[in-house]
Amino acid sequence: MKKILIVSTVSRQFYLFEQGNIEVLKSLGYEVHAAANFSDSNERLDSLEIVRHHFDIDRSPFSLINIKAYKELKKIMKSEKFNVVHCHSPMGGVLARLVARSVGITPVIYTAHGFHFYKGAPMINWLVYYPVEKFLSKLTQMIITINQEDFAMAKKFNTNRVVYVPGIGVNTEKFNDYIVDRDKKRKDLNIPNETVVLVSVGEMIKRKNHESALKALSKVNNRDYLYLICGKGELDDYLRSLTKSLGIEDKVRFLGYRNDIPEICIASDIFLFPSFQEGLPVSVMEAMSAGLPVIGSEIRGNTDLIDNDKGGYLLKPEDVAGFAEKIERVISNKELRKKMGKYNSLKVKEFDQKRVKKIMAELYEGLGELI
Repeated sequence: MKKILIVSTVSRQFYLFEQGNIEVLKSLGYEVHAAANFSDSNERLDSLEIVRHHFDIDRSPFSLINIKAYKELKKIMKSEKFNVVHCHSPMGGVLARLVARSVGITPVIYTAHGFHFYKGAPMINWLVYYPVEKFLSKLTQMIITINQEDFAMAKKFNTNRVVYVPGIGVNTEKFNDYIVDRDKKRKDLNIPNETVVLVSVGEMIKRKNHESALKALSKVNNRDYLYLICGKGELDDYLRSLTKSLGIEDKVRFLGYRNDIPEICIASDIFLFPSFQEGLPVSVMEAMSAGLPVIGSEIRGNTDLIDNDKGGYLLKPEDVAGFAEKIERVISNKELRKKMGKYNSLKVKEFDQKRVKKIMAELYEGLGELI
């Protein structure tokens, strides 16, 4: 049986982003192994039925722990004799490619879920990550990118093949199952039917830029809205305090981490996504599948998904006044919300998981040509 090793930094990568790939690999007869730091492991991994290999990798490129992680990963690769290595995340991609070269494993695939160097990125990102990625491309037989900006960048690297794949795929059909539950979900959340609901999904971290959304909402004159934030993180207390200082604490609900995002999207009217940096955001694809207009930031990934003025509006991440104006416009126009939402529900089919699985199956089946 052919054996493949999927390498990442944290184990949640496997059930959040690799489930489709794992299903494809098993259908092709692969025994699937996964290497990561499994300290964040939970029961969702059990359903994947993969062979797990823990090693002490750290997300920081400056952590000395990664010296130990390199040695641990080398021991894993030597003992298991894998046919293929498919790596993810910046540090997972670095260590896996270096180790694979040292033990003689080919082919090696790297999926870039969003290069840390991008238009508008801090100069330090370009100084640290760009030269490393360019060098490692020589050790990579295939680079997979999930947005057009990264695809154009990767084509400049020295690797055998660069491929664009439309993300990890989203099950656009599953949202049809929740339509009849809209009123019930609103009742469960104690939200009146006439209230316009805006929702954001993402960690409470600086990169997700919830701050701009809150500041924009404080400037909206139409007060018949409710804003739901799904996620948790280090900025939780700060953002709660910010809502009070902005005088909108009665308009914002912090729902924490949720497992019912599809239902919440169906119960909502507008999706807000002012993030500073993304690869190809799954949360936006899910919102589109639910038929929501999206008001988001004009950044890589979002520009692949949202057609400005058709499926929503894209603005600079810190354009608080611009966000406020667009939010006001969409809150006040139900027909516009429906029109944009319908457009998105059709556009997102380009990123459906069935299409992505078909593409990945063809790529995996063609690996022999890269050796």
